[in-house]
Amino acid sequence: MNHASISRRQALQQVAMLLGGAISAPTVAGVLSTATRRAWAASPQWAPRTLSAAQLELVATVAEHIIPQTDTPGARGAGVHRFVDTLLSDHYPTEERDRFLAGLADVDARAQAAQGKTFIACTPQQQVALLTAMDEAAYPPVRIDSARPPETWFFRRMKEVTLVGYYTSEIGASRELRVNPMGMYRGDIPFPASGGREWS
Repeated sequence: MNHASISRRQALQQVAMLLGGAISAPTVAGVLSTATRRAWAASPQWAPRTLSAAQLELVATVAEHIIPQTDTPGARGAGVHRFVDTLLSDHYPTEERDRFLAGLADVDARAQAAQGKTFIACTPQQQVALLTAMDEAAYPPVRIDSARPPETWFFRRMKEVTLVGYYTSEIGASRELRVNPMGMYRGDIPFPASGGREWS
């Protein structure tokens, strides 16, 4: 990484703030594993070990909608789909892996119900509409301590692995995130109601 890059731990802290909470243990373990980072690095020999070709394309397409290409590469360009396959293969417990794969199947089922075709076969506008509905269900404007419905687990985890994979990749860390020389912003530091000096 170049001098403007930040460490993976710093990237994880920033992504956790973006997501509004903690990052799952399997995702953190994958990011901090050197073997995992090597496994999903761009290589002509790379091949998925958990996801089928169709599932890999579905993950890549959903991730690219979450972080699209702009003047910098998007999630697909950063290899987020490879990161997800490596996480599922090396770090996810069987139960969570199966739950993630079931979530992918549900994306296609939702597309079939709404449009009569798979998610990949839908137009980009139809894909965005479906993902927007999933996002709104997963992140409703409610109190922070309110429980989210269990059926939103997949989209929340998909968003997590996309953001973490992207912002801890060479592309994300060197071109998108930057070190703040003033340190991390904290908006929750208490200020005494009285007895403290105030600035005018």
